[in-house]
Amino acid sequence: MMEPADHDALDAYSQIVSGVAETLLPRVAAITVRRRGRPGEASGSAVVLTAEGHLVTNAHVVGNADSGEATFADGSVASVEIVGRDPLADLAVVRVDRPVVDPPAYRDVDGLRIGTLVVAVGNPMGMAGSVTAGVVSGLGRALPVRTRNATRIVEDVIQTDAALNPGNSGGALADSRGQVVGINTAVAGIGLGLAVPINATTRRIIYALMHDGRVRRGYLGLATSPAPLPPDWAARTGQRTALRVVEVVAGSPASASGLRPGDLILAVAGAPLGDAQSLQRLLFEESIGTRMEITVLRNGALVDAVAVPADLTD
Repeated sequence: MMEPADHDALDAYSQIVSGVAETLLPRVAAITVRRRGRPGEASGSAVVLTAEGHLVTNAHVVGNADSGEATFADGSVASVEIVGRDPLADLAVVRVDRPVVDPPAYRDVDGLRIGTLVVAVGNPMGMAGSVTAGVVSGLGRALPVRTRNATRIVEDVIQTDAALNPGNSGGALADSRGQVVGINTAVAGIGLGLAVPINATTRRIIYALMHDGRVRRGYLGLATSPAPLPPDWAARTGQRTALRVVEVVAGSPASASGLRPGDLILAVAGAPLGDAQSLQRLLFEESIGTRMEITVLRNGALVDAVAVPADLTD
């Protein structure tokens, strides 16, 4: 038999999840698009970004489509225009043909911790308005995204055990206050979901998509993950963490520079790096074609490499 304290804890948990659902369900739409050159339709979710009708979703949801439809929780349907997409971040901005409800609050994930309660809202497997809950089970992950022409890396994704299924992509991952901390991007396996975080880098990407329709970004072709420095190097440099190179894309600028899986990236142009976001901040338009000096720790020795970011193209 459950103790009163257990009932109280369960009631509090239920109230939190119900409150988040009440806030977000009217602000997460189901979207359907018809991609050029592919039979059938693709579907996913999208989160209200502005009251004027902008919504944010995944680039892989909209693909190369130009238009589609959005269905909201009240049953209303609106035509969708694709404003812009950025495959590297797996983010896209679309706009519906009418004003919508005020957007939810968006919170940067900088203070997010492993174990934090999160709630996923989306439209999995055609079931509109679905809500699942779980916790943040990992931070700073890297997600390879492969297309016909290139392999790209989505950096700094959030890992959660909140149940995600096809159709959740593009939906909201929110904290206990109903603030959106990420955009659900993929189902990586049973009990494992991933979300693009809301942070300074993704805010810049979303702003560029809204106003310019695209993001010019430098491309290195690396997958990285935060990793602790060996104690002796931490003491020597005063730096506790670095970025471990997990994957180097063949034929990429990173490959040409001589970077290898297992390298620990300490600094770029002398500036210490501790997370994937700090590297991504350096890879916007101004980095394209510019020499980038990268210091790595390899087999106990410091190695300098020079990479020249390319212009990331769709």
